[in-house]
Amino acid sequence: MGGELGNLKSDIRGVITTKLSPFEQKAFHGIISHGVPNSIKRTLSNVPFIVPPMIIGYLVYDWAVTEHHHSLRKNPADFANDE
Repeated sequence: MGGELGNLKSDIRGVITTKLSPFEQKAFHGIISHGVPNSIKRTLSNVPFIVPPMIIGYLVYDWAVTEHHHSLRKNPADFANDE
């Protein structure tokens, strides 16, 4: 069709060739056997970086909400002499 790679002839006109890429032939090849375990492995490898900050954040949030509710309560000793 025109020579070796790098020495292609440029005088060929009107010839159209098509071929299917090997990447398109089996687009979902190995998605169950390789893709799912790899996804699980990657997710589990990130757990030590995600879970501790989430736990700390929840504990700080819970502490802040509890303190807020305690600060809204009235002190009964302030109203002991009111009649």
